[in-house]
Amino acid sequence: MKAIHQVVVIFLMMTLSQVGFSQPFQIGHTTINFTDASRNNRVIATEVYYPADVSGDNVSMTTVSGTFPVLSFGHGFVMTWDAYQNVWNALVPNGYIMVFPKTEGSLSPSHLEFGKDLAFVLDQMTVLNTNVSSVFYNRISTMNAVMGHSMGGGASFLAAQLNSNIKTLVNFAAAETNPSAITAAASISIPSLLFSGANDCVTPPNAHQIPMYNGLAGNCKTLISITGGSHCQMANSNFFCNVGESSCSPQPTISRAVQQTIINTYLLPWLDYQLKGNCSQGNLFDTQIVADNAITFQKNCLQCNGLSVAVSEAESFIKVYPNPAGDYIKIEGKASESYQIKIADSHARIISEKSFMHSTTIETETLAHGIYLYTVLCNGKVIGTGKIIK
Repeated sequence: MKAIHQVVVIFLMMTLSQVGFSQPFQIGHTTINFTDASRNNRVIATEVYYPADVSGDNVSMTTVSGTFPVLSFGHGFVMTWDAYQNVWNALVPNGYIMVFPKTEGSLSPSHLEFGKDLAFVLDQMTVLNTNVSSVFYNRISTMNAVMGHSMGGGASFLAAQLNSNIKTLVNFAAAETNPSAITAAASISIPSLLFSGANDCVTPPNAHQIPMYNGLAGNCKTLISITGGSHCQMANSNFFCNVGESSCSPQPTISRAVQQTIINTYLLPWLDYQLKGNCSQGNLFDTQIVADNAITFQKNCLQCNGLSVAVSEAESFIKVYPNPAGDYIKIEGKASESYQIKIADSHARIISEKSFMHSTTIETETLAHGIYLYTVLCNGKVIGTGKIIK
C-alpha cells in the first residue's frame, strides 16, 4: 500500500510540473487586423501571443500537438497592450494564446465598443482554427476567457454579457463602465475570478470590484483582495497609469514584483482548472487561498468536487482520518512537530482552526453533509491538503 501511495504522489507531482507552473513553450507573436462587418467594417488591430518552439514575430506555433485556450485581454484607460507583458509572460509559456485588441485607446473611449471587440476577437480566433492558411489552423481550443485591467476589466463584463461562448471571466482592478459593468454582472453566470488591490485609490474596491462581485449571478466566483496592492501594479509600469495613481491615496505598501507574484499564484491554477479541467490545479487554488496571509478573499465554490490527494513532502507522515468522517476526525503528524489545521466549507469559509502538537481530534458531528477542504501547516508552511466527506 505504501508503494502504491508513493507512486500516486510521484504521478501527481509530475502532472503538476507538466500542466501547472512549468514553462515548456517559447512565445511567438503576430499582429492581426480583424474586421467586424456588423459594425460598419470596424477594424480591430490585435496583438497575439502564442506558444511556439522558438520565440519571435510570425514564427510557427509549437509542434507540440493539441489545441490551446484563447484569452482575450482588455487594456486600461489610455494604456497600451505592452503594459501587460507580465501577464502574457506568465500564461503563454504554459499553453495559452493571448489576444490584445488595441482599440479604444483615446481619451474618450467607448466602453461598449471595447467590450464588443473583446468578444469579437475570441470568435475570430475560432474562425482561424478552420483556416488552412492560418498559423492557428486546428490549434484553437473551444475553451476561452475574457480578461482585462481597469477599463478593460469593466469592458470584460460587457463582453461576457454579449458572448455566450465565453467560458470564464478574469479581471484585475476592474473599473465601472458606461454601460454599467456592475449591472452587467447580474446576467453573467460563468465562473469568475476578480483581483483587487486593497490600496487601490484609482478604482476603490468598495465602489468597483466588490459591487461587481456581489452582482455576479454565477455559483462559482472568487474575489481576491491583495493586501497593500494597488491599481497600477496589476500591470507593468505605465506612465499614464502611474500619473493617475500618484495623485491619490493610499499608496501601495508592497512592490510591483510582489503584487504580480501574488496574482500569478492564483491566475494560472484558476485557468488551468476552468479551461483545461486540471483538478490538481483547481485543488491547488483552493488550498493556497485559505492559507495565504497576503490576501483576503470572498468565494462561493470549490474548484473540484471530489476527494483529492495531498501532494507534499510531509504526505507520508500526515494522516487525517476517518474519511468519510463520522462524529470526529483525527489528525496525526510527527511527535516532535507542532501543526495547525484549517477546515473550510464549500464556500471556502474557515469553519474550524486548531493548533496542536503531534495529534489532535476535531468534532464533526454537527457538520452538514458535504465536502470540506482541509489544510495542514507546519511552521507556517502548507504541508498537507485534501478534502473530507461528511
